[in-house]
This record gives sequence, C-alpha cells and structure tokens, in this order.
Amino acid sequence: MLASIIAKRVLKFNISRFPQLKRNVASFLDPALGLSDEQLQVQKIAQEFAMKELRPMMAEWDEKEIFPVETLRKAAALGFGAIYTSEKYGGSNMTRLDASVIFEALSQGCVSTAAYISIHNMVLWMIDHYGNEEQKRRLLPSLIPMKHLASYCLTEPNSGSDAASLSTTARKDGEYYILNGSKAFISGGGQSDIYILMARTGESGPKGISCFVVEKGTPGLSFGKKEKKLGWNSQPTRAVIMEDCKVPASNRIGAEGQGFSMAMNGLNGGRINIASCSLGAAQACVEIACEYAKVRKQFGKSLSEFQHNQFLLARMASDLIAARLLVRKAAVSLQNRSPETVSLCAAAKYFATEKCSKIVNHALQLHGGYGYLKDYPIQQYFRDIRVHQILEGTSENLICLNDTGLNK
Repeated sequence: MLASIIAKRVLKFNISRFPQLKRNVASFLDPALGLSDEQLQVQKIAQEFAMKELRPMMAEWDEKEIFPVETLRKAAALGFGAIYTSEKYGGSNMTRLDASVIFEALSQGCVSTAAYISIHNMVLWMIDHYGNEEQKRRLLPSLIPMKHLASYCLTEPNSGSDAASLSTTARKDGEYYILNGSKAFISGGGQSDIYILMARTGESGPKGISCFVVEKGTPGLSFGKKEKKLGWNSQPTRAVIMEDCKVPASNRIGAEGQGFSMAMNGLNGGRINIASCSLGAAQACVEIACEYAKVRKQFGKSLSEFQHNQFLLARMASDLIAARLLVRKAAVSLQNRSPETVSLCAAAKYFATEKCSKIVNHALQLHGGYGYLKDYPIQQYFRDIRVHQILEGTSENLICLNDTGLNK
C-alpha cells in the first residue's frame, strides 16, 4: 500500500512485520477514500512524483536553502503548474478538489516546495480569471510550464492582517503607473519573473486598491535580503521594493479599484491549498509515528502498547480525517461558487492548519529526543507547516466574525 511504502522510505523499517498497521493505514487514514477513479489517477501521479522527486531532496533543499527550479518545471510538465487554469493556453483545467488532492500528495514529499507551487497556481488563476486576452496571451504560455515563475504580493511591513490599509501607491502617468512602496515576506521574491502586486490608486480602504503585473527587470523594482526562516527553506523570501517603478498601464489587471476583491478571491483558493499542504504533512507524520510506536520499546514493551499512546494516535488520525473532510468540502464549495464559500475556506484553513500542526507536534513528541534530530523528517514537517497558521490569513483573523459569517 502507498502508506506503507511512504513509511518504509522514511524510516527504512520493515513494515511487513506489522500487518495490523498496514490494514489500519489503508482503511482508516488513506487519503484516497471518497475520490473518483479520475481523481485517484491524479493523486497517484502526484504521490509518485512526491516520492521520486521531492522526498529524496527535501532535507538537502532545506539545509542548503536550494530553490529547486528544475524540479518545479518537472512538476509543471505533469500539469501541476496551472492546475485550475483554463485549457486555452495550456492549463490543466482541473477542479479545486483535484488541486487539494494534488497539494496534499506533493506536500508529503516536501511541504515547502508544494506550497510554492500553490502560490504560483494562485497567481495564474488571477491572470486567467481577471486578465484580458492580451494579458493572458502574453503571460500564461511561459507561466504554465513554469519557465517563468510567479509571486503574489499583498502583505506590507505595516499591513499584514489589515491588508486593506496597504500604503504602496500607483500614480497614473500617461500610459504608465508609477509605483512606490514595498511588500514583505514575498515567496519567490527575487527569483520569480512575474509579481502580481496590489497598490493604491485611489481612496483609502479596499476600494482604492488596484492589481498590477510587475515583471522582473522593470526599472525601479528591487528586492531585499534573502530572509533566514524557521521553515519553507526551499523557496526564497524577500521584500519586493518599488522606487518610482514604471509599469505600463496595460499591466493593470481589471479596472482601478478592483484589486482588493481580486486578491481576496485568490486567497480563497490559496487557503484551501495551504490547508491541503498541512494535510499532507500530517498524513506523513501520522504514518511515521504509527510505525515508530511499533518498533520503539521502553519499559519492556513497544510504545504502541501503552494505552495513552493508542488514544493519542487515534485522536491524531481522527483529527486528520476531520480536517481533510472540511478542506475537501470547502474545495467543492469554491468550485461550485456556493454562497458559503468564503466562510468555508476560512474555516477549513483555520481548522486544518491548527489540527495538523498539533498532529505533527504529537508525532515529534512520540519520537522523544529522536524527533528533535534532523536525521528524522518530522522536525522539518514541524518547521515547514508552522507558517501555515500565519500566512494567507492568520488563525486568529480567520475566526473573526466577518470571516466565519456568524454575525450575519
């Protein structure tokens, strides 16, 4: 079974000694449950890619802070660079549920790399959904195969959760806009070729914000130092700085004043994708912990024989399944454009990232001192998913009444 193969590759234990574990993982935790035949095929392709291309390199990319561009392009060759971008310019035109399944599978191989692919996909969707034909024709053919890479730029040094208070300005000057300001914590900063960037063209608040494509090499565009981070080390993070940055008016996406709503709509899908990356990390860690508990002996018996640990593993598995169900429900809601989509995406991202973080932490704790060593992958999953409770909507912000809809 896939689960046993993953666990075997992770810790190199002989899982055939534990038939009970194989049966439980296959029947209870298997992320394939409930998927259609077509989705199962997509999942298998993503899982095989994750185990072949991502998992063997995960630790090295983290340790050496390598941005695996060629591996990203291999993922794009499978259709993962433009999962829900329309087919006209080469996109895969898959559903949001397909995307969730893919990102969960990829993140079992490397959370950080899967998360960057998710951000790239969010940018492509915004161009595909809101851009005009000239913009799509000019930008998408190089972005879909990830020949060019994309970044999403909303957050600023002084506007995080309060994104509508952003201060980057875009002043119209003939056939151009002159941009001034900076963006913080930008994944792919300095490496990406295309930056979808929100800037203020009008009044204060969300209605004064517009969306622009800023291309690498544009005069006045520069980048801050490469940030040193707890996790997500296989993708660079830098500030994106505009100093009298002259951007053609033809690079504005949509009308003036529509940028903030575009950014928020992009984040609905982004939240599902990041939640799905958390699911993949938790899935991998539950499988690793189950096997470790079987082989690790203390006080004359295996850890799995202690009732406390049995209860703990059962709760971890139950929380993982509950999180997966909510994330997939939100993905279907987004695909169907249901009225409750915003609330469901917020709830799914909150619930899944919180629960999965706890699951991974419990898995690390079960390993004792070994879980703290870089010889074991759990510590990297732990570090990589920690930011999922912060980016694309902090846990605290997502449970505010306006996001959950409880005040309506």
